[in-house]
Amino acid sequence: MAQNGPKKNVLVADDNAIIRTIISQMLNKVDYNVLTAENGEQCLESIKSNYVDVLLLDLNMPVKNGMEVLAELKNQSVSFPIIIITALEDISQAVQCIKMGAYEYLTKPVDKERLEILLRNALKESGLQQKINELKKELKQKDIFNFIQGNSPVVKKCVEQAMQVMETDMNVLINGESGTGKELFAQAIHNGSKRRQGPFVTINCAAISNDLADSLLFGHLKGSFTGANSDHVGFFEQADHGTIFLDEIGDMNIDIQAKVLRVLQEKKIRRIGEKKERPVDFRLISATHRDFTEAIATNSFRADLYYRLEEYPLFIPPLRDRDDDIVLLAKHFLKEFCKANNIEPPEISAKALTSLKVYRWPGNIRELQNVIRRAVINRKGRTIDTFNLPAAGFHDHNAAAEKEDVSEDVLNYSEKLISETDTPGSQAILKDMELQAILKAYKKCGGNQTKTAELLGISRSTLIRKMKRYDLTKTITLKP
Repeated sequence: MAQNGPKKNVLVADDNAIIRTIISQMLNKVDYNVLTAENGEQCLESIKSNYVDVLLLDLNMPVKNGMEVLAELKNQSVSFPIIIITALEDISQAVQCIKMGAYEYLTKPVDKERLEILLRNALKESGLQQKINELKKELKQKDIFNFIQGNSPVVKKCVEQAMQVMETDMNVLINGESGTGKELFAQAIHNGSKRRQGPFVTINCAAISNDLADSLLFGHLKGSFTGANSDHVGFFEQADHGTIFLDEIGDMNIDIQAKVLRVLQEKKIRRIGEKKERPVDFRLISATHRDFTEAIATNSFRADLYYRLEEYPLFIPPLRDRDDDIVLLAKHFLKEFCKANNIEPPEISAKALTSLKVYRWPGNIRELQNVIRRAVINRKGRTIDTFNLPAAGFHDHNAAAEKEDVSEDVLNYSEKLISETDTPGSQAILKDMELQAILKAYKKCGGNQTKTAELLGISRSTLIRKMKRYDLTKTITLKP
């Protein structure tokens, strides 16, 4: 009976060409896509280069036998079901394979009806297990990243990348401006890793001086130098069986970098005053706001250390590139602050929200949090308005927007009238008004996409949509 939906890929691994041919013919007739391998090594290579839904695995094969292949796939945690093909005299081995994780076994010669039933049941159970795994992953993501607020695509991408790397032991380098939440992501990666039960040790590299570096990072013995009144365990040793987070690694002194590189290479430290080295088992996550390309070119950062740090890069976008999240974050910080201080949460006016959305946020999320806290305290009534926001930046922007007369109200009002006006002549006039507003803002901002949208009081996505409406994308090019 032919299967519903897209064809499933079945890999047949058997050193007997006749058996491979017979099974292939059986499965082709019932609409399976068949891949073949004649030994264990070919089987593993085929799995690397092809998507496999089910593996039919012979036990007795050259190069690598079925048991060896199964053991290797188990270590890789493959998700597809494995059905063992075996001779009658090898059934005890087949049972052992089931204990190792194989789905079921078939005896030779292969019965067509039993093969079809096994494949159908295996695929059904595999599909259910995949759904369960996806739900578990979703629940894990919500649990681990519950303190990272944001629905924008760029944030979702960051979370997805962090989920992919967290269960490995790869070194992660997090890059982003100050205040974007780099330490939050580092903590989340640790919380979702196999080292979650171990310590999470944070170090501000910019605060470590040359004189204290050896003692702070690697520790010392009592009496090893003047003032060493007791033994001290260094940061790397404190992070044993856990994660060490080197924040602002780009500000680390060049002399200290060489010592850190050696620890990463050897996974050993020696306390000051101690002759014997101590093994340390840690996972490294580092973060910086600096451009390493320039730092390496000017010899202020070691290239060999950089390549050790950046086994897996993760970039956290600035808040100005997350305009869809600004209102969400503002309301989150408002609720959080009011709850902590037993304050009845006020509303935020539409104008205040617009000001928050178009502000450039040089201090990113940390700055937004502080702005909301101060606004709650500064408000006079039940609503936070623009005059409750800090004078620097917010008020200047509002005044400039009013002078330019290309505010969000103008565009939204004209857009509303365009949609509601039946007279073609009236629509044309209104469209021309909106078009001129866009062109005026575009010229004033030198073609900068973010600044043009900011001046108009709209999001960049709305700006691009309006440009397409007026066919402006063919005649002018906005800079990112």
